[in-house]
Amino acid sequence: MEDFYFPSPCSSLGVGSPLPTLMVVPSGIGCSVGGFAGDAIPSARLLAAASGCLVTHPNVMNGAMLYWSDPRIHYVEGYGLDRFATGEIALRPVRQQKIGLLVDSGIELELRERQLQVADACKATLGLNLGPVVITELPLSIQICPGESGTSWGEVGQLNELLRAGKLLQESGATAIAVVTRFPETSERDVVNAYRHGNGVDPLAGAEAVISHLLVRHLGIPCAHAPALPMLSFDSQLDPRAAAEELGHTFLPCVLVGLSRAPDLVKLSNCENEKNPYGLLRTEQLGAVVAPDGALGNEAVLACLERGLPLIAVTNQGILNVNLESLGICQGQQDLSNLTILKASNYVEAAGWLMLIREGIAVESLQRPICGVGRSLNAQNE
Repeated sequence: MEDFYFPSPCSSLGVGSPLPTLMVVPSGIGCSVGGFAGDAIPSARLLAAASGCLVTHPNVMNGAMLYWSDPRIHYVEGYGLDRFATGEIALRPVRQQKIGLLVDSGIELELRERQLQVADACKATLGLNLGPVVITELPLSIQICPGESGTSWGEVGQLNELLRAGKLLQESGATAIAVVTRFPETSERDVVNAYRHGNGVDPLAGAEAVISHLLVRHLGIPCAHAPALPMLSFDSQLDPRAAAEELGHTFLPCVLVGLSRAPDLVKLSNCENEKNPYGLLRTEQLGAVVAPDGALGNEAVLACLERGLPLIAVTNQGILNVNLESLGICQGQQDLSNLTILKASNYVEAAGWLMLIREGIAVESLQRPICGVGRSLNAQNE
């Protein structure tokens, strides 16, 4: 398998060959791993090494000024990830996306120029294919609206202008879109300080998800968002997980790198005529899904469960508690529908479960005591 190609449907079935895996850490719910600035990247790297092919979303991979490029990790925006998991689209590998920049006219001139300088730096230093640039005619007026449950959420005041600018970029040749919008400074300083000190929820994450979801749904191409904010004052008590957002004037570099080789989103209705010799990654090729044990109500996770995929539920505390029990799934490794449910106390254990599935090793063979086959049969007959 070439480094940027997906495993073929046949090769993905063999023992030891790549096991395409979905990694989900929902935005805006304050997960201990994945609720901060790229702090889930080490876990994603580990799962990619264990599986050989990991599909995940920007919330996992975006580290503001920091990023990590791995040909085994495929960067798919959250709405596209859901559509992939439900079987509505397939993913097509690319060598390079042409990334258009959608810039909110509500960003102050100097701060806007900082964003464009970052794009220039990524073009000159990393060799990314960037442009065109569209600056919206109206400020997009992003609002931060925390949900009743404490989750992060938001609204776009000028939705039609956002979609118009995105369509203009697509018509101008962009195959992926990086969005930079002016975010308001939240009046709840306690929320911001708690996040910077490693507690609570990222107040911006929910609004960011709304923006990228809307664009991907409308345009059908990879999109990701970076907020524009003035720099915060120095804080000597900063949590390491939030530190990546303190390094510069922008959060854009990780978005540009992630989008640069994000797979195309191909509707299944168009797949019959695909001529791509390197193939598509389809939902049927997925071998497992990894998600926080308290955030199992996500659409992608539920779709994978409906398909009978093994679920690795990782202890990763957030403010939600949608767990196996609340979904009506029994405790243990098998539920009533004979789904494989594997519990992991951290992502190191999750990687071990992936290796077990990838190598075709029976779970029971690693447990002690081992129940003999004959004893199991006798128990059923009694």
